This record gives sequence, structure tokens and C-alpha cells, in this order.
Amino acid sequence: MKTINSSKIEQHANHLQSAWSNKEGVKPLTAIDPELSIDEAYYVQLHTIQANVDGGEHITGKKIGLTSKAMQEMLGVDEPDYGHLTDKMEAENGGMISFDRVLQPKVEGEIAFILKEDLIGPDVTSLDVLQATDVIVPALEIVDSRIKDWKITLADTVADNASSGLYVLGSTPKKLTDIDIKQIGMAFYKNDTLQNTGVGAAALGNPVNCVAWLANKLAKYDISLKAGEVILSGALSAAVEAHPGDYFRAKFAELGEVSIHFTE
Repeated sequence: MKTINSSKIEQHANHLQSAWSNKEGVKPLTAIDPELSIDEAYYVQLHTIQANVDGGEHITGKKIGLTSKAMQEMLGVDEPDYGHLTDKMEAENGGMISFDRVLQPKVEGEIAFILKEDLIGPDVTSLDVLQATDVIVPALEIVDSRIKDWKITLADTVADNASSGLYVLGSTPKKLTDIDIKQIGMAFYKNDTLQNTGVGAAALGNPVNCVAWLANKLAKYDISLKAGEVILSGALSAAVEAHPGDYFRAKFAELGEVSIHFTE
């Protein structure tokens, strides 16, 4: 692993954050620093998250991205990535999101895990995840990118908090023991028109596997998953672009619905 250059990490984090000041996407980090490693990219992410926490935000959980083979092949990788969630990123189920809160949003349907016990890698198994999970709920993730036109490589999205934007949790919790999560079907709608469908098994064969991967990956950075945290386990189908006025709804078998509306 490269020695981490803290000055460079800070510069890259500031570059990404400047997208908010200018309200438009910025040049990819990998165009500025072609040698940017994935480890360095995670440190850029951690730098930004620490700055947000220092500014008063609270970490509420994590999100897992690139859980489908199609997305991994598109970016030339063989494992998922992850980002952090904070309280500032949560939006109300059925509520409105001001377009001022996003830059280039796309919306995905996912299954969220709510933990009741800590998960500390590197040897977390799927059984550990089952035992540590309180409930699962339907969720929407609004992915967003500070990189102009989504021209991202893996290092770019990792540095950019795994292209995290906002998230919405449904209000129909279920125990994992009461449901076959691999077989949960989802229908995803934009403005009441069906966009795509998905199933739990689309996320690494089983969303439980995604959470176990995350706990073990985080151990490399001395981070663990905490009781009470929300874990977005990965998209069950393709992300759909959002514009002002759009309404999104994901309907899950046995888990109910979750929805959000973007203001005009």
C-alpha cells in the first residue's frame, strides 16, 4: 500500500467539496491524479466524513455500492465499495426533497438493515449478520456524484463517498427470520411508470453477504458497524435519473413501499 500523503488527501477532498460551492460537478480526481489508489480514495472519503462530523453531523450507517456483477464489470472491479451515511442525508418516506440538496441525482431501490449488535471484522460471517440484525426495511438511495457527468472510475466514486447522496427508509420493518430476503421482489416506479424490477438475490446473491463483506472491509480502516446503524445493502436494479418534479416509488413483496418526491 502506498504511503498516504495527508496533504494530497485534503486537496482531493476539497476539490470534491467545491462541487457544492459552485453547484456543478467537478473534474474527476483520476484526471488530476492518475495514480490515485483505491486506498488513497478511501482516505479522501474518510477525510470528508470526519469534516462533516466535526461540523455537527452524526454517522447513521453505511451504504454498499457495486453489488451487481454488471456494475462491477462496468468499472473493471471484482468487489463492491462503500460509503458513509449521516443524519443530514436522511429524507422522510413519502416526503419532498428540494433539488437544492442534490447535484446529479439517480434513485435506486434497496433493502436496508438496522443493526441491534455491533459487527466487527475481519471475520464476520453471514450468520453473524443474521444474529446482529434487528430488522430490515425497504429503502431508496438517492445516489449523487460530485464528478461532472458521472465520468467516474472506481477511485473517483470511492473518494466521493461511494457517490452517496440521500436515503429514505420505509416504515414496514420485518425480521430476517420471517422472510426469505433472497426472494424479495421489487418493482421500481418513476412518476407511476414501471422502470425496472429486481430481487434480493441481485445483491451479491444475498444482501446478507453484502453486509458481511462490508464489516470485513471496514476492519482494514479500523472501523466497525455499530448497533443502531442503517446499512443500505445494495441496489436491486438499475439507478434511474431524477429531475425536478419526479416522484419515485419502490414496492417490495412483504416489505411494503417507500417513496420520495423531488420538488419542481
